[in-house]
Amino acid sequence: MRLSAPRIAPVDLSRIDDEQREALAVFTTAARDVTKSEGTMLNIFRTLVHAPRALTAFLAWGSYILSRRNSLSERDRELVILRTGFNCASGYEFTQHTRIGLDAGLSEAEITAIKAGPGDPSWNDADRAMLRATDDLTHDFHVSDASWAALSFLGDKQKMDLVMTVAQYTQVSMMLNSFGVQLDPGQDLDPQLDRR
Repeated sequence: MRLSAPRIAPVDLSRIDDEQREALAVFTTAARDVTKSEGTMLNIFRTLVHAPRALTAFLAWGSYILSRRNSLSERDRELVILRTGFNCASGYEFTQHTRIGLDAGLSEAEITAIKAGPGDPSWNDADRAMLRATDDLTHDFHVSDASWAALSFLGDKQKMDLVMTVAQYTQVSMMLNSFGVQLDPGQDLDPQLDRR
């Protein structure tokens, strides 16, 4: 975490306006029920709904990245999302996607190795190549020729989806870090990401 308190506080769901209620309706069975779910509504969405139209657009693009339309396997997608979150020092992103990554097939040991990066000896060539491309994108905003060549096991759409996934989660990390979105109840921050 970069900040110990939010710069933009999550909305009180009992006080949202109609436009905010509509933007959050995707998380509920009916728009009128959104105020009943504050205990389960993630802080990221309760923060981003301050800009409801932006949240709606954000969710549309994010649903592509997190869906089966993304040609990366769920595991590979989470591998690059977690590395992106770690590189961006986004404690919130890394915390949320640790659970998602474990559900997608990453092991606890792999989550630890993600923090060490592509140089960790436990990675196979494919994982190392995806992590190296992620590092290129989050440090130089460009995949180097060598890193691109190492992704030869991926098809063109998969390479595009890798770049778009890293881009999406770089954006998400910037928002989380700058707005000061805090962890949701019951979550623990990885000590390596505590920059408060």
